[in-house]
Amino acid sequence: MRKGSYLFTSESVSEGHPDKVCDRISDSIVDLYLAHDPEARVGVETLTTTNRIVLAGEVRGPASVTRDLVERAAREAVRAIGYAQEGFHWRHAALENHLHAQSPDIAQGVDAGGNKDEGAGDQGIMFGFACRETEAYMPAPIYLSHRILEDMAEARRSGKQPAFGPDAKSQVTLRYEDGAPKAAASVVVSTQHSEGMEQEEVRELVRPYVMAVLPEGWMCDDEHFYVNPTGRFVVGGPDGDAGLTGRKIIVDTYGGAAPHGGGAFSGKDPTKVDRSAAYAARYLAKNVVAAGLAERCTIQLSYAIGVSKPLSVYANLDGTGQVEETRLVEVLQQVMDLSPRGIREHLQLNRPIYARTAAYGHFGRAPEDDGGFSWERTDLAEALRSALA
Repeated sequence: MRKGSYLFTSESVSEGHPDKVCDRISDSIVDLYLAHDPEARVGVETLTTTNRIVLAGEVRGPASVTRDLVERAAREAVRAIGYAQEGFHWRHAALENHLHAQSPDIAQGVDAGGNKDEGAGDQGIMFGFACRETEAYMPAPIYLSHRILEDMAEARRSGKQPAFGPDAKSQVTLRYEDGAPKAAASVVVSTQHSEGMEQEEVRELVRPYVMAVLPEGWMCDDEHFYVNPTGRFVVGGPDGDAGLTGRKIIVDTYGGAAPHGGGAFSGKDPTKVDRSAAYAARYLAKNVVAAGLAERCTIQLSYAIGVSKPLSVYANLDGTGQVEETRLVEVLQQVMDLSPRGIREHLQLNRPIYARTAAYGHFGRAPEDDGGFSWERTDLAEALRSALA
């Protein structure tokens, strides 16, 4: 762990950011297919721009998922975010659907058959991370950045703060002393707002949401509290900037405080290890830290297309471990089957639980009763402690 004093920054973007609109649409379509068939295969990419939504990708699912249902799911995702603006409206935006059948060459590598277990949907590397900086076992800068925007979005949707628009970004820079966060050095929030508002007016609307999220005494001075630095942010969302699925992968994970693998998550069913193995790696890392075996833990998994077992499992405790990392790697593979099938079954991922992951981070969220965010459970902690005693 790094010693001395330093600054570290992470950013978040709201559910109404153009890229997050696309993530939400793509994940809503994943949920639609999984609700009709838990074994459906989905890889959906979305593009948005001024009053236009474009869907592309590969699917394999039941005939009950019609093109009309797919379009309805996409429009409902936009409506739920809150876009009913002249330049981007959930009902009036033109929608192009270019989804087609999954390649049989990919399917034969993924599907189980005979003595062959289900294989990974692609090659790749995936990372998971956990630390003790927050109660959610997340790095503090990204955790705080998410919470600011999440609270502002809730105020907008509830009608408590109608001046806020759906599109927003935040950025939190924290000062660290000997590896521990101590205070905010600067905070940046840019939010779409109603016509006619002055910058200072928006700044004072934003301030209480920042103050409520930061720990007491952590707020930066006014000189380093930036709200809408350009001065005006009325035109936003896909009307202001085109959006694409999977373009905010660092926002989705650890805010740059830990490595990220090569793939995005949104729009992919859980046979895609880009998503499911990254969730498994987070699950393992969080349980290692929750078990008291380390203050920080990074897990890497790697896979080859069509191969069921991971090619490698790596653990790095950053000098904070109470156990040998080589032994930990052995035990991790004993307490959890890290094949694609094993991950899906252990975390029960074949359910329509993904639209909610599309904004405010895939990690650091509370496990939900219907199985959402199952990878945030700490139910392996005792097994890890026992195996490593």
